[in-house]
Parts: sequence; C-alpha cells; structure tokens
Amino acid sequence: MKLHPLKFEPIYKERIWGGDKLRTQLNKNSSGDAIGESWEVSDVKGEPSVVATGKLKGKTLQELSETYQSALLGKKVYDAFGTKFPLLIKYIDAKSDLSIQVHPNDQLAKERHNSFGKTEMWYVMQADEGAKLMVGFNQEVTKEQYQEHLKNNTLTEILNFEEVKKGDVYFLPTGRIHAIGGGIVLAEIQQTSDITYRIYDWNRVDAQGNGRELHTDLAIDAIDYTLHTNYKTDYQETQNEVTTIVDCPYFTTNLIPFSGELTRNHDDKDSFVIYMCVKGNVTFETDKYKEVLKFGETLLLPAALKNIKISTDEASELLEVYVG
Repeated sequence: MKLHPLKFEPIYKERIWGGDKLRTQLNKNSSGDAIGESWEVSDVKGEPSVVATGKLKGKTLQELSETYQSALLGKKVYDAFGTKFPLLIKYIDAKSDLSIQVHPNDQLAKERHNSFGKTEMWYVMQADEGAKLMVGFNQEVTKEQYQEHLKNNTLTEILNFEEVKKGDVYFLPTGRIHAIGGGIVLAEIQQTSDITYRIYDWNRVDAQGNGRELHTDLAIDAIDYTLHTNYKTDYQETQNEVTTIVDCPYFTTNLIPFSGELTRNHDDKDSFVIYMCVKGNVTFETDKYKEVLKFGETLLLPAALKNIKISTDEASELLEVYVG
C-alpha cells in the first residue's frame, strides 16, 4: 500500500496543571478539564500514534516505520535511528504552572535510562495577559549555590522568568532548566524521550495530599549552569516566506506565514516533514491525495513524497519540522 500524507489520532494526557484550551481553542475532541497535552506524533514506548485517515488508517507509526523504513523516514534518518521515530510532537495547555524541570543530554540519558536525551523547543500559540515562562538562570550560579537555594526553598530567586506573547520561540537544549507558566498554549517539538527530572513543584499536592515525585539528585549533574543574556529565539517573520526559527542537530523548524497558495519541494531533504497548523486552516495536496489541516492539527509528510501544494483562503501559519 502506498504512503500518503499522514494524520494521527491525538493522544490526550491529563495533567495536574492542564486546562480546557485544547478543546475550546484548538477544537480537540478531548474530555475532562485538565488535559495538559495532545501528543500529535509519538513513537514513545507504549504510546504509539495511530493513523486517523486514509488507506493506512489504523496503522501505528511504529508499524509504518518498520514497513516503509527509508520511504517514510528518509535514508539518513533511518540509518541514524533505525525504525525508532526520532521526534515527539505536542500541543500543550498550561492552566497553571508546570514544575521546574530539566532534561538530561544523550549521554546521561543513555547511561541512566537507555534513552535519548530531550532537546526541545516551544512556539507560543496563545498567552493570557501577563503569562510567563521560566527559562535558565537570572544570575551566575554555581552547582553549590544552586543546591543551597534548593535546600532553603529559595530556588525561584535565581531563575529567569519572561512574559510571553503569541509567536515567541524558545529553544531548550538539554540541561537548560525551564517551566511553562500558567495561561500559555504552545507547540512543542522534541526528541523522542519522556525523561524529565522534576526539580520543584510549587509545593503542590494532589487530592490525597501527596506531592509529586521530585528528582533533585538526578538533576544536579544534568543542569547546565551557564548564564545567558538572552534565552528567547529572535527571528524576523515575513509573509509568504519560509523562515528558519530553530536549526539544531536533532531537528529544524521553519515558520511559514502565508495566504493563497504555495508549493513546497523537499528534494533537498532526506527526511520526513511534519506540518503543525498554528493559525488558520490549510489544504495539502499531492498528486493523488488531499488533506485539510485545521488549526491545532498536525500532518506527517513521508520522505518519499517530495512535492506538496499548500493553500488557504485565510491568513494561516504552519510550523514545518524535519531532521536536517
């Protein structure tokens, strides 16, 4: 059976900090008022994405990777990762603050968990007035000073909080301490890994009075204590142009704000391409396939499909993601 552009059933995750914006703003068919994440493309063990439409409906991403290999993934990606899909794609709704956390690098994750590390990025889709993210430190900090603040419950004094708005981009290499603040909806692109070290959780407890597990000892050697002058990714958006907003060894992400029609040719890539619709509604067409991508939906274009026509009758925006 021939490959076609792939839409998957979202995998919804209830979280203590989740809300209802994935349903009310992104039109997700989720139930419950604490849905924090919609996993759009996943090959996390035990959490496989399942094709939602077309002739391959019902197939898992893992099954497709095993069957089609380079035709789905790209030869370079397949040579590097085998049939393990290398990215995890999500939409996140934070009604309240997430825990302060950090992710280990590839080496540490391999040694401790036999896993990939977790480099990721955020694209802010909506932010309530005054909503903030936490990224990195606000001053020079040694490992010993960090531990002292942790012990004294004064950690937030040395952390960098930034007010955000729609379109803000943050790149989070492994080791960078971070947290999404309440009132923010964003798109998250990351390595396929579910390894998170939770450092501080605002002294929250569940209905039974229990706090969530912390991983403070594991985090100490995973944190990059380097102070940076700017944590936000600066870029210049141009209508009907493709702008690269993140380019790292694990993925490249472009922003495409457009109206009307454009054609994307991917002959220069040896990778699948993922499209996330972060504004408007968009129609994708190949020679034999047509798919509408609504706001808050995601499409995976197999590596073997190099040309795609994209059109919209309103101002729309896409994130275009691939492995470079």
